[in-house]
Amino acid sequence: MNTTAGNQSAADTHTEHENHPWTISVADHPKRVDSPQYKDSRALMLKLVETTDDWTFAPGPYQDHHGGGVWVKDQGGWICLFLPLGIEWSAQFCADPAKVDQIRLLAARVIAAFPDTLPGYAEFGYQDGERLLNTRIETAEQVSEWTDSIFNASVPLPAGIHSGVLPTAAGYHHYPKPIVDIDHFRFDDFNLFVEDDQGLSVAVVPVAPRGSGDGRVRVLAAHPSSRYAKHLVPPSGGVHPETARDIESLATEPAGAVLPARDPLAEQAFRLQQPMPA
Repeated sequence: MNTTAGNQSAADTHTEHENHPWTISVADHPKRVDSPQYKDSRALMLKLVETTDDWTFAPGPYQDHHGGGVWVKDQGGWICLFLPLGIEWSAQFCADPAKVDQIRLLAARVIAAFPDTLPGYAEFGYQDGERLLNTRIETAEQVSEWTDSIFNASVPLPAGIHSGVLPTAAGYHHYPKPIVDIDHFRFDDFNLFVEDDQGLSVAVVPVAPRGSGDGRVRVLAAHPSSRYAKHLVPPSGGVHPETARDIESLATEPAGAVLPARDPLAEQAFRLQQPMPA
């Protein structure tokens, strides 16, 4: 078969499709308060994107996506690059500091290749860049600061691209990249993706701090044919209007998003962890 771009035959044309539809639920969490680091990062991000005339997601107004973007400056001006992982604000609580530190080290290598970047940040009033890049991440507090910094909370997206739903817009938060990213920065001894008794995938996260001994998990995503899809309904019975139609046919009563420690999925999730000492 001739596979050169100019000579492909009609027989080469084909379609692709996804066999596993999904529904995503963002768990309730303490009310978010914009940290000083986040305010500074957002202010810098807006100044930087205003200098560009080739930003893929223009025009604004922009929301600040925690997408793992890194703004760098070369002779032509400012460019937003993407690190392999972005840490969502609500996902930082299951992040392994050692893995986030690997993201920091990669960001430092990227910035080092663009020596005008840190002085450029300083010209716009952002003074934390060098400190963040040179500080090893070892604590939850440092994970939080990195999460809200210009090296993570730095991707300017219009509201539709950030969190929109088709047919109006395809937003990142309604398609599963944030959940897939969790699987790469979670602790190794916790299983994010587990399977129900039919072999259908479900994504779960802990509900309590690491080391607490609490073995419960919250359902974040589930194959719609799984009986655990009904656990995407919040305990109050409320359903996000954009997912109500999908869930309505799967559950008539809310089952609660939190699964007890002895639920098979919770046991799968924690099976790699050592038991708490007596």
